[in-house]
Amino acid sequence: MGILLTTETSAAGGGIVMILYIVIIVAFMYFIMIRPQRKEQKKMAAMLAELAVGDCVLTTSGFYGIVIDITDDTIIVEFGSNKNCRIPMQKSAIAQIEKADAE
Repeated sequence: MGILLTTETSAAGGGIVMILYIVIIVAFMYFIMIRPQRKEQKKMAAMLAELAVGDCVLTTSGFYGIVIDITDDTIIVEFGSNKNCRIPMQKSAIAQIEKADAE
């Protein structure tokens, strides 16, 4: 009878330790993977919210241009010194913004 009680107690203790390990692993995954990604998304959303006409932008494809017009989800960017090269693109294609006031 004493052996049965010892086995049941150790099994219950092992289950608690297993649950504790799972909680620690999930918390580790959250702080290493999910939290930094959310911070980066908030930073990108704040950057795009500050976008204004006349700002110099760097696109994700590596082109520099000047913002000509802004709508809800798209912007029109003028590339190079040729004033006829205006391309509409999504706001999500902007990688970096340089404000016109910074110069």
